[in-house]
Amino acid sequence: MTELRSSEADASRFRVRAVVVGLLVLAAFCLVVARLVFLQVVRHEDLAAQAESNRTAVVPIVPNRGLILDRNGVVLATNYSAYTLEITPSRAGVLDETIDELSKVVDIQARDRRRFKRLMEESRNFESLPIRTRLTDQEVARFTAQRYRFPGVDIKARLFRNYPLGDVASHAIGYIGRINQNEKARIQDSEDEANYRGTEYIGKLGIEQSFESALHGGTGVEQMETSAGGRAVRKLSSHAATPGDSVMLSIDIKLQKLIEELYGSRRGALVAIDPRNGEILALVSKPTFDPNLFVEGIDVENWAALNESIDKPLLNRALRGTYPPGSTYKPFMALGALQLGKRSPSMVVNDPGFYTFGGHTFRSHEGGLGGVDMHRAIQFSSNTYFYSLAVDMGVDAIHDFMKPLGFGQSTGIDLNGEVRGTLPSTEWKRNTYKRADMKRWFPGETVSLGIGQGYNNFTMLQLALAEATLANGGTRYRPHMAKAVKNAVTGVVTEIIQPPGLNLGFQPKHVELVRNALVAVNKGGTGTRVFMGAPYTSAGKTGTAQAVTMGQNVKYNAKALEEHQRDHSLFAAFAPAEEPTIALAVIVENSGFGAAHAAPIARRVFDYWLLGEYPSEEDIAAVQKGQAAAPMGKPRRAADVALPLP
Repeated sequence: MTELRSSEADASRFRVRAVVVGLLVLAAFCLVVARLVFLQVVRHEDLAAQAESNRTAVVPIVPNRGLILDRNGVVLATNYSAYTLEITPSRAGVLDETIDELSKVVDIQARDRRRFKRLMEESRNFESLPIRTRLTDQEVARFTAQRYRFPGVDIKARLFRNYPLGDVASHAIGYIGRINQNEKARIQDSEDEANYRGTEYIGKLGIEQSFESALHGGTGVEQMETSAGGRAVRKLSSHAATPGDSVMLSIDIKLQKLIEELYGSRRGALVAIDPRNGEILALVSKPTFDPNLFVEGIDVENWAALNESIDKPLLNRALRGTYPPGSTYKPFMALGALQLGKRSPSMVVNDPGFYTFGGHTFRSHEGGLGGVDMHRAIQFSSNTYFYSLAVDMGVDAIHDFMKPLGFGQSTGIDLNGEVRGTLPSTEWKRNTYKRADMKRWFPGETVSLGIGQGYNNFTMLQLALAEATLANGGTRYRPHMAKAVKNAVTGVVTEIIQPPGLNLGFQPKHVELVRNALVAVNKGGTGTRVFMGAPYTSAGKTGTAQAVTMGQNVKYNAKALEEHQRDHSLFAAFAPAEEPTIALAVIVENSGFGAAHAAPIARRVFDYWLLGEYPSEEDIAAVQKGQAAAPMGKPRRAADVALPLP
């Protein structure tokens, strides 16, 4: 009986266990079914998309950057394709060892290593970075044969920016460089984020920066099927990139090249404008730099040479260099006096060679000019006349008249980075200085404003714009360098519409009086020798501006001063005087008298623009040394002079 009861108990326990196990199996099966339903029904679309994503990869196609051309179609910025050797740091193992081994296959210099290190600091670890650019066919073949030894290293074909004329017009054209972290952050916060996927370079300066959106183009995409290891197997679909548009400039690059050559090793700036519409014909800043140095990342030696040079070649002097205008300011003072009724043209002021105000004596011409009316005061540049005129007008009246001409204001040019300079007023001084005793405007400070000194500090762009406005009779146009944009796909050229000119309301008789006096400067004044024999009539004004402040009783002696402390040479002019087609402002830093250094450059510019003449080699050499007045030697036809390639 005992055995029978044990068997029944065992059978009962087995049945219970079987039921429990069955229930567990059933529950597990239900869980599996539920999971399958969840994955295959509820999350079907998400997982299908994820599977497709794992199978495929979307690769951005970087567009070809648009060209930059001058007014005659000369290419100033273009692209070329080259092979680069690139490393993805996150996949390359020990970087130093990898680079050491690579250097046995491909030539890698110390500067390449330094540039790569700098790029690593500016980039993410998973980005592909170039260690060598512009590989030769032999180097490509050598690396390809040993590629298996270098995980995370590959050869890529990339487009590189090229500036065929080297340092010519570098400040105007600008350059492109690798996108830094600040620029990446800005792009990510903008509507252009998708369009910059895969893009590694961006405009940094000049037209390259100002017209980045037009030059960049539209990024395309390729959908690639990939293996489990991430290797591309085949192309599934493609949406081509849209090349960037070409930007056509108003500058004449041959004229630009000539002006830069005329400067030689001297520093300075020149801006030439068409007074009929505001087009920039030349925008020169000397010294220049080679923008090609920045395309692949400038090396330490070249950067130090540019950044530490006392001549500041990276400074765009035309837009960012500010200078006292000197006597080139006097014609605008005269026009202001006429417009405001402060002086009549016939009023005569005695110029004894000095001017006394408030117990202080201010210098004028040694020996004096005697009695001068407005015409003679401009023609022979009487300081005494304009000292007294400034006092009669007052600082605020001078400010209010000069402001619409563009002095001390942003001109609105289509380049980034211009500075305003300083057009003084009583309000300006109150807002500029912190000490209470410095906030007050003293009457004696007004005197020097009349001859373009004192607090006056302007750019050559502002002076050229004012000269162009005077030349056309009083209409101020927005200065601009870009004329049109050419669509890379359709070839359609679209002119860039500029705002209409602003008429400043000058009376024609007042403009005519000042114009005639400026013509007299070049016919019988300080510009006579420079414009001798010119077959056209020009109007101009020489100027000399202090680089450092000197006491009124201290006699100027250039030889006793350091070169960077000597006076600047200026000239502002337009031609033909009757119907001007070009106006300019030019400064040669620390060169002294305007007629000796600045005016000869202007004469060659006018001869090129109006006569189609290019100076002789002998003449160019003389101008560079400040030893030329009127052109010497036989000029060449500008059309016959080729642009030299570096």
